[in-house]
Amino acid sequence: MALKFARASAPKDGRQPARRSGDGTGGHGDLAGALDALRRIVRALGVSSRTAEHTAGITGAQLLVLQRLSEAPAHSLNDLAERTFTHQSTVSVVVDRLVARRFVKRERSKEDARKILLSLTAAGRTALRKAPPPAQTQLIDALRRLPRRQLRAIADGLAATATKMGLAEERD
Repeated sequence: MALKFARASAPKDGRQPARRSGDGTGGHGDLAGALDALRRIVRALGVSSRTAEHTAGITGAQLLVLQRLSEAPAHSLNDLAERTFTHQSTVSVVVDRLVARRFVKRERSKEDARKILLSLTAAGRTALRKAPPPAQTQLIDALRRLPRRQLRAIADGLAATATKMGLAEERD
């Protein structure tokens, strides 16, 4: 189930009309377009998270972790963090909560006792079946489909915006 948010002024193909700085708005069209797109993405993520909480009793972040573990067990927190595009410290907190709720099983590797294996439990699979697909997955998939140059421009633009807002880069 993909989340769709229609706008009365949006073309039927879902694309936003091109806005140029020479459109008579003094560049405000570009700014409005960027803010509108960010709002739509944030809204979709919020709706997805609230829906997951309502239907399955889990957060959006927990849903993403369960979804990734349903694809394959994780051989470490770092492996899972990489697969969810989050920091290891963040995924560690999410996994701790999922283990406490018995949705995820954490066990020592038989080959190397220093390593852990993270996998879904039956309760985790049930919670995952109840919940809608995570919007984070839609976002990741959409970004992966962008041309490399466009993805780089988005990454650079968002990083510059975060810096100008005084938001420090998160570190593990």
